[in-house]
Amino acid sequence: MKLDILAFGAHPDDIELSCAGTLIKAVKAGKKVGIIDMTEGQLGTRGSAELRKQEAANSAKIMGVSVRDNLGMMDGYFTNDTEHRIKIIQKIRQYKPDIVLANVPQDRHPDHGRASQMVTEAWFYAGLVKIETEWEGKKQEAFRPNRLFYYMQHFSYDFSFVVDTSNEIDQKIEAIKAFSSQFHDPNSKEPETVLTAPHFIEHIKNRDSEMGYAIGAKYAEGFLSQRKIFGVNNLFDIK
Repeated sequence: MKLDILAFGAHPDDIELSCAGTLIKAVKAGKKVGIIDMTEGQLGTRGSAELRKQEAANSAKIMGVSVRDNLGMMDGYFTNDTEHRIKIIQKIRQYKPDIVLANVPQDRHPDHGRASQMVTEAWFYAGLVKIETEWEGKKQEAFRPNRLFYYMQHFSYDFSFVVDTSNEIDQKIEAIKAFSSQFHDPNSKEPETVLTAPHFIEHIKNRDSEMGYAIGAKYAEGFLSQRKIFGVNNLFDIK
């Protein structure tokens, strides 16, 4: 299956917290979207890897994505080495997306920056014919997606661009709440985390509202790009 967008996240819920609105908007426009969770969130303070797997599947249904895979890397301990990069290259070559999304290069969680570097390198190396990979017993063709963008999570950046997600905010919040073990539950006896604060979901909406304000929209999601210059058909394409 060829995808239009393939989004990589270090952990299940990275995508939901950062760029779910953009993915939902693409799905509504008829695009084929996939998500690759790199780890199972094994070190998460609350819940379990098995529970996160089910939550991720529920969230994928809410977003309407075509594919959600997990690479089974070890949360907190994966390294940017050949073995791990090859797993990402295989997925890029399998789905041949036009656009790849990844964690930002530097963020609060160390895994996010490391995952970002891995995806960046794999995105480039996937286009080299002398790096050979197989999938289901067949040799894969070299393939490099046209674009690589980084989505915002904890730390703010000077965005390269933002995507208007005003009409997708409610569905995004629903997808986030699918990870119920990770957020506020007054009946839970598990330890508290940054994500379990009662106002955390509201914080996400406020962040997206601030990004929307920059383009005169109610909500938006911000992205970084390696490219500094973009082409437009005319000046009226710019908000």
